[in-house]
Amino acid sequence: MSTATHNAEALAQKLADSGLRSTPQREVVYDVLLKKRDHPTADEVFARVKSGLPTISLATVYNCLETLVQCDLVRAVNFERSPTRYCPNLRPHAHFHDEQTGKTHDIDLPPELLEKVSSVLPVGYDAKSVEIIFRGKATKTVASGG
Repeated sequence: MSTATHNAEALAQKLADSGLRSTPQREVVYDVLLKKRDHPTADEVFARVKSGLPTISLATVYNCLETLVQCDLVRAVNFERSPTRYCPNLRPHAHFHDEQTGKTHDIDLPPELLEKVSSVLPVGYDAKSVEIIFRGKATKTVASGG
């Protein structure tokens, strides 16, 4: 089975589990997020899907993204007053937001670290999710070294 077929089936199943159906618009928006995992904004997603679906509106893209977030197919990532970005990586991870370039990078977190972070919760509470965001910029070594 091809990756595209598997992704379409996973999308259809998740939507069906939420009482929704798969649409061409949802499929294209989801596919765009999976193809280039660079944490795009809704406007960037809109620009990417426009070539494949010229009649799609920005409002439809926003609606598709909201549905994908509600169905736990993608995560909405917010950096203070910046536009929301969308991340299809559903594994527990943190984000590094490069304030100089605006790029966002996934950072894998060791399970032990997540357990440690969860251990500081007040007694009787359990976190549904943990969001860790690092902000900064690349060092000269990283920036010139690739």
